[in-house]
Amino acid sequence: MSDFRTIATANQLPPGERIVVTVDETYIAVFNVGGNIYAIEDACTHDDGPLAEGILIEDADNPKIECDRHGATFELKTGKPTFPAVVPVRRFPVRVEGDAIQIDVQSLL
Repeated sequence: MSDFRTIATANQLPPGERIVVTVDETYIAVFNVGGNIYAIEDACTHDDGPLAEGILIEDADNPKIECDRHGATFELKTGKPTFPAVVPVRRFPVRVEGDAIQIDVQSLL
């Protein structure tokens, strides 16, 4: 069952920006890369550091976030990690309804 919740409006998250929201005690990093919205759990699977504070690699085909603690990167589309992280980051479905950016907090990709 889906549970889409509005977490921001489009003007609050312009291209190249990120925000962190809290939903049911889970921190979720939300990124706008070239108009595409991605949502991942804001916790590095290597050491639990906040991913939203890392370096956003805005590759149109394969955007990534680099953890600023140890350099692990995570693909925003798939959650796939690079060393030293070996466990993918949790991702959440995203949709835009009108001006509202919504994430499904019940479904994980």
